[in-house]
Amino acid sequence: MNSPAVRRRLRRLPLDIAAAVTVVVCLFPVYWMVSTAFKPSKDIRSADPHLFPHTWTLDHFRRAVEADGFALFWRNSVLVTLGAVLLALLVALGAAYAVARMRWKGRRQFMLMIFIAQMAPWESLIIPVYIISRDTGMLDRLPTLTLIYFMITLPFTVVVLRGFIGTIPPELEEAAQVDGCTRTGAFWRVAMPLLAPGLMATSLFGFITAWNEFAYANFLIIKQQDNRTLPVWLSSFQNTFGTDWGATMAASTLFALPALVIFLLLQRHVTSGFAAGAVKG
Repeated sequence: MNSPAVRRRLRRLPLDIAAAVTVVVCLFPVYWMVSTAFKPSKDIRSADPHLFPHTWTLDHFRRAVEADGFALFWRNSVLVTLGAVLLALLVALGAAYAVARMRWKGRRQFMLMIFIAQMAPWESLIIPVYIISRDTGMLDRLPTLTLIYFMITLPFTVVVLRGFIGTIPPELEEAAQVDGCTRTGAFWRVAMPLLAPGLMATSLFGFITAWNEFAYANFLIIKQQDNRTLPVWLSSFQNTFGTDWGATMAASTLFALPALVIFLLLQRHVTSGFAAGAVKG
């Protein structure tokens, strides 16, 4: 007779198999992109492709890095992404604290508008944003993209940080105030260190969203080619190199690398941050 542990494993076996298949299906295109970036050109054009490269080369990465505009567009993406994330964190932190700790008229309506903004498809606002940017002379400028990415990531950041602040007992801040801290000082010295997982989780979301965004960058940066970001540059990379799939895959790998590194650095805090942010509404 099977033991309870064996029966539990047997019941979980279909779920484990389904999870493994899902992981393989999702990761295989990424693996193929990276492996193609390291394959020699003759192996890429071969009619008999191999799952694992027989030989490795860095020539494709060299051509991608030496391509016109790579360093410039990389800098543009870093500036726009970091600017949007930092601005969203600063504004959302104040808004989340006001909603979670204070009682004021219109608080529920404010959060309702935040949820509506979070659910709104931002792609549907491209034309209004374009018209506003054109009429205010903000087309073809990196600060415009920074403000747009800030608006895209702000609702999610407010929602998560508001829930996270709600899980911190207010008595901790009150005790610090009794010891002589101001309300602001109590928040920065007591509550702020406890918000680290939530800040990291929302920072990761904001970074990936802004780093990968293509539609607004392609639609609002039209004339000033030097102000384009990496996703737009990558979309035209194939036209620059023709059928050089190796260089294209190398450029795609370099483009995905920063988001992967950020995720690996913050992964310990991401799950706890999202979970804590969803506990208390």
